[in-house]
Amino acid sequence: MVAIVECNNKKEQKNFLKFPINLYKGSKYFVPPLHIDEKKIFSPTYHYHKTSKVIFFNAYKDGKHVGRIQGIISYPSNEKWNQKRVRFTRFDSINDKEVSNALFDALTKWAKENGMEEINGPLGYSDLEREGLLIEGFNYDSTFEEQYNYDYYQELIESYGFKKEVDWVERRLYPIDSINPKIEKLVNFVLKEQNLRICRFKNINELIRKYGNELFDLIDLTYNNLYQTVPLTKEQVKELINMFKIIVTPFYCRLVVDKDDKLVAFGVCFPSIGKILRHSKGKLTPTAIIRILKAIRKPKSVDLGLIGVYPKYLNNGVAWVILLELSKIMNEGNIKYCETNLTLENNLAIQNCFRKFPNILHKRRRAYIKKI
Repeated sequence: MVAIVECNNKKEQKNFLKFPINLYKGSKYFVPPLHIDEKKIFSPTYHYHKTSKVIFFNAYKDGKHVGRIQGIISYPSNEKWNQKRVRFTRFDSINDKEVSNALFDALTKWAKENGMEEINGPLGYSDLEREGLLIEGFNYDSTFEEQYNYDYYQELIESYGFKKEVDWVERRLYPIDSINPKIEKLVNFVLKEQNLRICRFKNINELIRKYGNELFDLIDLTYNNLYQTVPLTKEQVKELINMFKIIVTPFYCRLVVDKDDKLVAFGVCFPSIGKILRHSKGKLTPTAIIRILKAIRKPKSVDLGLIGVYPKYLNNGVAWVILLELSKIMNEGNIKYCETNLTLENNLAIQNCFRKFPNILHKRRRAYIKKI
């Protein structure tokens, strides 16, 4: 018999946060999120809760904690996409359909009580949270930005009646030993012809001060039509800026501006810190902080966090400017490889750009949908 308990007290909330750490104990690939950030999801003042309604459930069987799930009604998303959906996220379970079915039953009941017609996920509060169920690539390290899950999750979810809605793919890009002179010539021509230039900065504070707001405005514009995206709020932008200041240095940022100093394209890489957080169980211990600072100075690999081009310049070769700069980052920084993180499988423009690098397509993630 499975007992489903709503997380409406400190004990249940603590159990909710601890469950994946215990479930993935010993995993060589799982990377936990930052514990300090995860705790915020239970705060009534958490900025995401101003625009959403949430529920948290734990599952117990024979007195043991065996699963968890969160439901999110994102009002901005439902309004933007004209839908009545509950998102499921932070779904974790032992390999037991009785457990996973009980969790989804509880979420379905809550969704119906709130007038919803569909459940989809895994999706977080926004596109900048972890999303998608890993269905290929279980023997590769997870990045800090994305979630790892066991291979049996797919069967648990699909057996409940969920169907594929979209897939994302991830690639590992390797440095280009010798950059094609034709591409470099093309990039220089694009910059000169359109009066564009690549910005350089002494420190991350200077970058944020000068282009922080423009950068996140361009993120909103660039990602506007992508799957289930919602506009960033001022609180979310502030949180992202604070994160930038911790793990990003100017060397891993490439900004392109026009003759009026307006931002038209960007690419931001994050030094890979997944292995560090795996060892610290997501906590910023003194040892973890020292290792993170070392990784920021001299990473062995990087994660491609964000990339975007102003729509007006999409077909004008500006994307090549960013990708050439990415290649230079890897070569000059002695980077072994770059993880692209998620890109929609049907986003052919970016997929074709990535194929210009020596690469492997090594991971696939899926978002599911179910009518209720």
